[in-house]
Amino acid sequence: MLRFLDAGESHGKGLVAIIEGFPSNVEIDINRVNLQLARRQRGYGRGERMKIEYDQVEILSGIRGGKTTGSPISMLIYNKDYKNWMDIMDIQKEYTGKITVPRPGHADLNGILKYNLNDIRNVIERASARETAIRTAIGAICMELLNKFDVKIVSRVLRIGKVEDLSRVDMSAEENIKRIEESQIRCFDAKIEKRMIEEIELAKEKGETLGGEVEVIAYNIPCGLGSYSSYDRRMDYIISGAIMSIQAVKAMEFGEGIMASCSYGSEVNDEIIVENDYYKRSTNYAGGIEGGITNGMPVVIKVYMKPIPTTRKGIKTVKLNGEEAISRYERSDTCAVPSLGVVCENILAFEITKEFLNKFGGDSIEDIRNSYDFYLKRISRR
Repeated sequence: MLRFLDAGESHGKGLVAIIEGFPSNVEIDINRVNLQLARRQRGYGRGERMKIEYDQVEILSGIRGGKTTGSPISMLIYNKDYKNWMDIMDIQKEYTGKITVPRPGHADLNGILKYNLNDIRNVIERASARETAIRTAIGAICMELLNKFDVKIVSRVLRIGKVEDLSRVDMSAEENIKRIEESQIRCFDAKIEKRMIEEIELAKEKGETLGGEVEVIAYNIPCGLGSYSSYDRRMDYIISGAIMSIQAVKAMEFGEGIMASCSYGSEVNDEIIVENDYYKRSTNYAGGIEGGITNGMPVVIKVYMKPIPTTRKGIKTVKLNGEEAISRYERSDTCAVPSLGVVCENILAFEITKEFLNKFGGDSIEDIRNSYDFYLKRISRR
């Protein structure tokens, strides 16, 4: 079974991960993995740290001669900013300048109470969204396998604050993806992009932050991933848990789930058709999942991120001794929505790969290919 474990702190030496259960003989292009890390760091509204960190993954094991070996893949991303935090993050010496004012909206207070700590820094370091860098690298490794089966995962920004891009976009078209990738906001409409940038600048002047919404689509997902047989094998359960674990994400939607909730059933059921000898749907209101199983249509999700709670504008809180206080500011982004889509793409890639391997099995890419080809032949309409 495919699984991973990651560790590391925001300002520690680095972020590490081990991926277990990845098949052998999958060609891995490290440049493509690092491209995903670079995409995660881009986007209008990111903070000063993005000018410090130029993330590159170092593979420690599990890949040799450009291919996976079937052994656990271990990887490391160094934090370049660690040199400025060595004294604070020393593993032996206790730091005297402890943080005792929890910030509303963060894990600060809950974390320090749960783990009986005396310095909120210990919570901040692990709860930080910096952790998404290593998870992006994990997903990028999985993307290398999915590429062999023509799976493509893409994303775009739909909304920043109250500014929304309502463009109807064919996300499978390369020219449209190119246009989105060239945008500072990762939005399709250039006029809306300008308004989004203005919205971010206004929030920055006010000492505020902004959230928003992204759309993520996975193409060429075969019918049959996941299962209706048990709650924890349902594909929507699996995906939603992973996406909701991303820092600052507070809601998500499959297909047109929100619209469907206020429609008649006959208006949002996807009619079944036959296309190129395979069963398809004429529409995709369900977002590619029915009864917990992928149905062969693109998997479509919309993800909603709250404003990052670290604001320069002070918020009422209390010190750990109970005295009233104003929240402290720690370097942060004004808006991280443009990078959210990239993180979601790679986290979705891991979950799809995990279920792909559960379905098609095999210790090597060759065994998986044989199983995959046989299955597609079996489910075709003849």
